[in-house]
Amino acid sequence: MNAKHLPCVILAALLASTTLPAAAVPLPAGAPAPDFTRPGFDGRPVSLSAARGKLVLLDFWASWCAPCMVELPHLIELQKRHAGRLQIIGVSMDDNRSSAAQAVKSYPVNYPLVMGDATIGKLYGGVLGLPEIFLIGRDGKILKTWRGDIKPGELDTTIARAAGR
Repeated sequence: MNAKHLPCVILAALLASTTLPAAAVPLPAGAPAPDFTRPGFDGRPVSLSAARGKLVLLDFWASWCAPCMVELPHLIELQKRHAGRLQIIGVSMDDNRSSAAQAVKSYPVNYPLVMGDATIGKLYGGVLGLPEIFLIGRDGKILKTWRGDIKPGELDTTIARAAGR
């Protein structure tokens, strides 16, 4: 394990032992992705159901999570490359919107960002570690889930396969 990931691992361990059930696991492939509507950072409502018909990459992240911030430019590039076929939605698990907004201020984020909380985390099986990403099919069912670091190219390969290219 890389030392830069230690804070995320420690927080995940603390959350697992104090606030969420230890048996929390992401929703499995084939399960319907729970719908939600949240105000976006731009003030407009963001809902999962509005993206039906596209692949959706639901990214649970936080400003204090180094791997989350490392993957942010990659997600921005994915949204550009798969425009019209993929909709990324970022769900910040920060304690407050100002921390999350400050963290992305220097990035040209081209997808909606919303604030998350324990309620939305529980809907998705309990978000214990960050980043946690769900790839949701055009039909609204979960195709794949990732927790923690993702191997380079894995998102690209999985999205291309799901998009039928």
